[in-house]
Amino acid sequence: MTHEAVTRTVPRSTPHKRATMADVAALAGVGLKTVSRYVNGETNIAPDISARIGEAISALNFRRNFAAASIRPGRHSELIALIIEDIANPFYSALTGAIENALRDEGFVLIVASSEEDTARHTQLVEQFLERRVDGLIIVPPRDPGPQWVRLADEIPALVLLDRPDPQVTADTIVADDRAGGRLATELLLEGGSRRIAFVGESLDLVSVAARHRGYQDALRAAGLTPDPALRLAGDRSADAVSRTVHRLLAADPTIDGLFGSNNRSAVGILGALRELGEQRAVVGFDDFEAATLVSPQLTVVTHDLAEMGRRAADLVLRRIRGDDTEPQHVTLPVTAIRRGSDRIRPQEK
Repeated sequence: MTHEAVTRTVPRSTPHKRATMADVAALAGVGLKTVSRYVNGETNIAPDISARIGEAISALNFRRNFAAASIRPGRHSELIALIIEDIANPFYSALTGAIENALRDEGFVLIVASSEEDTARHTQLVEQFLERRVDGLIIVPPRDPGPQWVRLADEIPALVLLDRPDPQVTADTIVADDRAGGRLATELLLEGGSRRIAFVGESLDLVSVAARHRGYQDALRAAGLTPDPALRLAGDRSADAVSRTVHRLLAADPTIDGLFGSNNRSAVGILGALRELGEQRAVVGFDDFEAATLVSPQLTVVTHDLAEMGRRAADLVLRRIRGDDTEPQHVTLPVTAIRRGSDRIRPQEK
């Protein structure tokens, strides 16, 4: 069960030119050496001149170039930064490995940081990487990137959005076919005989999770079933939180005969709750992970090619670094099902 990858182009915006110390000096009406002394923290500068330089820096949104001393004119830093949700998540660690391998072959070094879905941390990381003049950024946008995000995105010399699209920003984007994946996962449960199917995932404010939820609803309606809001558990990020929520749900409603875990941590949380209850239900997860084969029966999943996603991200960011100014691409990777048996469990099989 697969679908073809879809690639389309979207209108391209023109990034703002970065301000230089020469720009700051011109606006402040001082010499370049004075601006350099100010930027390097020297204090023997007249207060009124310091004030003018500070105002010029703020007006121009100037960022200090930490790498300037080590980069000759016309050369790149050969550093690319990756901001993901959580490096400890097996999904993102596998994706990071794929990107790193592809960039290493081209002589680039990957720097990785986790935003933890925190708006302030996301903003800080983008600003810090821009200050260090990385050649490009690959970003998994958090649920709320914050009010400064659009301006910051415009300053990034080469930007690729990964795993989640962001309608606020025009940039190369690579995602999975999340809606098709949600539908496919639910269809597997329906084919296995489930009818009371719970949707378990993070907040529907996340574009990817919302798309999987729409696919889940599509499949239910196509089967003549009405989606029940009481069976939608959305908001828990950690596997432990999911486990506690699912435990309460199943204890209160034993008629539930199927569960769709809309990401790997949701699936792990579901399996933990079932173990604690000593019960079995049909389960399908979204995203494959190593532990999926360590349970019995093994976990059926809907997934996409993480290695391909990583290679595409590396290729796109390198193309932009090397001067490709064609329209940004939106790449949608196909999903496929790996059936291992957990989609066919019936509640009476204990």
